[in-house]
Amino acid sequence: MASLAWGLPLLVLLIGGGLYLLTRSGFIPFRYLGHAINVLRGKYDTEADAGEISHFQALTTALSATVGMGNISGVAVAIAIGGPGAVFWMWVSAVIGMSTKFFTASLSVMYRGKDSQGNIQGGPMYFITEGLGKSWKLLAAFFSIAGLVGALPVFNVNQLTQAINDLLLKPADLYAGTTTNLGIGLVLATITAIVVLGGLSRISKTTSRLVPAMVLLYFVMVLLILATNYSEVPKYLKLIVTDAFSASFFSGDSFLGGVVGGLILLGIRRGAFSNEAGIGTAPMAHGAAKTNEPIREGLVAMLGPAIDTLVVCTLTALAILVTGVWQSSDANGVSLTAEAFTVTLPIYGKYALLLCIAVFSISSLFSYSYYGTKCMGFLFGAENKKVYNIFYIASIILGATTSLSMMINLIDTFFALMAIPTMFTTIVLAPKVLKEAKRYFSTLKKPD
Repeated sequence: MASLAWGLPLLVLLIGGGLYLLTRSGFIPFRYLGHAINVLRGKYDTEADAGEISHFQALTTALSATVGMGNISGVAVAIAIGGPGAVFWMWVSAVIGMSTKFFTASLSVMYRGKDSQGNIQGGPMYFITEGLGKSWKLLAAFFSIAGLVGALPVFNVNQLTQAINDLLLKPADLYAGTTTNLGIGLVLATITAIVVLGGLSRISKTTSRLVPAMVLLYFVMVLLILATNYSEVPKYLKLIVTDAFSASFFSGDSFLGGVVGGLILLGIRRGAFSNEAGIGTAPMAHGAAKTNEPIREGLVAMLGPAIDTLVVCTLTALAILVTGVWQSSDANGVSLTAEAFTVTLPIYGKYALLLCIAVFSISSLFSYSYYGTKCMGFLFGAENKKVYNIFYIASIILGATTSLSMMINLIDTFFALMAIPTMFTTIVLAPKVLKEAKRYFSTLKKPD
């Protein structure tokens, strides 16, 4: 099902649409990177502006969902299936995704709507109905229905459970099969319930503290691995690029049947799962930012794929490649990444990785619940949002006790379905964003 959903048409929509947005904007987002960082730092924060959370909290809430198992496990899955070349196409996805995020987050603030309780809300379902008109509500409902499943935390829970078992319980001979998995699921469900039932304010405050610290710890650990294997780094950076274009590219095979075609689809798919550009989840967090300037939030959102994929995913990929575990191990997912850490940092590496995995995964559980409740509120009324949290918390048990392949296929399929209305509407409304960008940038004396 996931392979069918992630076919050539969706590739054209995500990458072709992203390239259209990038060129149509004249690369504006990239020309204002300095200004984006200043906005993120709070230089332009105004307490009186509409919204619930700061620019920084909006980005960390979005990143808490994207910087997680997609970076640690998703990259390992891509390399295990497609080799080093898959990473190149993840890079392509990220660069194009920066432009896509700029447009989708800007739209989320430009076309904020109100839920059934009169509260201001943002996200694809609202910029569809407010930007395209009420006659497009069916498309917004399609996005929201897909979002109810796409926002479920089953992949992250599955991989966190696998990590706890492989790195902690099995070596200590404490693993008891399904009983252990069920126990882990119950603990995670309890932690998640405590935070998510407190609403967005508690979620954003929690993630704004957890995510930066864990990114820093993960960054330091991978740099230690790369420093230990420094002579291998240039070789594998080159291999990532050369392996992205195999001989089959020129062999006359059909695109989807050829090695390169499959590799591109794999890289884009894992890249989209990692940074979520064009999917529509992150705009729901950015739409809650406290600002009356949509372009500012678009610029902040643009930083997400750069941090998520160009930095964190690349570090993970290099750690797996330079240690050689991608060729010597049959492990997949998070276990492959763990082997890379254990090889180079045998005493404390796997425990530090487990800490990062736990924080990344648990923080993503908080953010995804917010996305699901937004979809629930749009479809069935804001007063029913917390009904979704019961379903969401129960799904954590499912994720802890089922197979990796089943979880990947489930989430990939619904991510693909979410991308269709998000990208279609973004492309149609792109001229509105560019008009707003022209006005906004004209008010700046010069780029920061």
